[in-house]
Amino acid sequence: MKNMNSTLSNIITKLGQSLFLFVLIAGTVSASSLPTKDITTLNDLMDAVKTAQVEGAIENQQRLEQFKREQRKQQQHLMDIRKAIAEKEALGKSLLSEINLKREEVSLVNEELEKALGNFGELFGVTRQVAAETQAHVGRSLISAEFPDRAQRLVDIAQSEGLPSMGQLRDLWLILLQEQTEQGRVSLYPSRVHDVTGAAINTEVTRLGAFVAIANGKYVVMDNGKEHLRELARQPNSEHVRQAKQVMGAAPGDLVTATIDPSGGAILQLLVQTPDLIERFHQGGVVGYVVSVLAVIGVLIGLQRLIGLWFTSRRVQLQMRQQKPVNNNPLGRVLAAYEDNPNADVETLELKLDDAVYKEIPKLEKGLNTLKVLAAVAPLMGLLGTVVGMILTFQTITLWGAGDPKLMAGGISQALMTTVQGLVAAIPLLLLHSIASGRARELQQILQEQCAGLVAQRAEVKRG
Repeated sequence: MKNMNSTLSNIITKLGQSLFLFVLIAGTVSASSLPTKDITTLNDLMDAVKTAQVEGAIENQQRLEQFKREQRKQQQHLMDIRKAIAEKEALGKSLLSEINLKREEVSLVNEELEKALGNFGELFGVTRQVAAETQAHVGRSLISAEFPDRAQRLVDIAQSEGLPSMGQLRDLWLILLQEQTEQGRVSLYPSRVHDVTGAAINTEVTRLGAFVAIANGKYVVMDNGKEHLRELARQPNSEHVRQAKQVMGAAPGDLVTATIDPSGGAILQLLVQTPDLIERFHQGGVVGYVVSVLAVIGVLIGLQRLIGLWFTSRRVQLQMRQQKPVNNNPLGRVLAAYEDNPNADVETLELKLDDAVYKEIPKLEKGLNTLKVLAAVAPLMGLLGTVVGMILTFQTITLWGAGDPKLMAGGISQALMTTVQGLVAAIPLLLLHSIASGRARELQQILQEQCAGLVAQRAEVKRG
């Protein structure tokens, strides 16, 4: 019996637990409403279920009432929002109608203003145009470095949509008058100058009208789009720099010579972009280097032959004043050949002397042929470099087109530099060859005259 009661009690307990889970799933009771005491009999289970149902019904009713209250609140809030939207839409329509009305009023006022202005409207248009043109000039004027912020005032006038004020008209007149008067003045003032590295330096600037500005003995120009000065990337030649230093060191009232740029610095910037002699030399490229080497070799040969022929001529002149032959000159060696054949007849002596002269001629003309060849090759090499440069220029035009004249001009300029180098090399080489050949012919003529005199002297002796 005890085992049966125990088994029955376990079955009832499991049945109660299953029913409890079923109630949870079905949603009829909540876990918090179940009693916490142990359920051992069916009556206990029934009492627990009834109690849970009553409590669940009360809780559900409370939840339903709370939901209805929240629903009423949401409906009231929605009504308030709709009411606010309606009010804003009404206000927007009112403002839109007011804007349209104001636009009509503005249009009427503008029409009345145009009628009232009459010719003054064109006058103010011209004023804005003059302000814009003056601003472009003032922005790059050297005077603006001493009087900054002028360009911005002109921009305000030029970009103004309304009528310019009396103050703006007065500013325009004063700026125009200032630009005119300052062009005829020499001014010394402190300013900030940017050097070639971009570093700012506070220094004294001497301005010659609107043409040239000098700082620290160097020419300075307006920086593009800015109201401060900067040094030129490269100064002009030494003469202009010397004049700039004279201007900086001149005392008030002194008269000095100075270089001015009527364009306000544009010509100076173009001038410093012109290649100097060294840069021109490097433009010739490989052909130019070869021409230069040939020129140096030819000049060395020509100078060596001129010096040698000068010393030879001096020795020949000394030999002509002496009776005893000396072997350090061509004439001495020819006279030695004459003395070596005292008993020879006239014909044999003539042949001996001719042979001695012919032996001296190559020594006198040594290097002259090489000099002549170099003088002829140098311009041909220059012409070759020009042809190659033109070919490269036309290839560049084929790739990039002919729209940029600077591209073609730069290539043609570099191509022609080899021709210039060839001509520069050929001219001195031709002069050296001509002078050296003349000296050699003079010495040959002296030798031939002396030989003829010796032969005639021997012939007279034989006849006597």
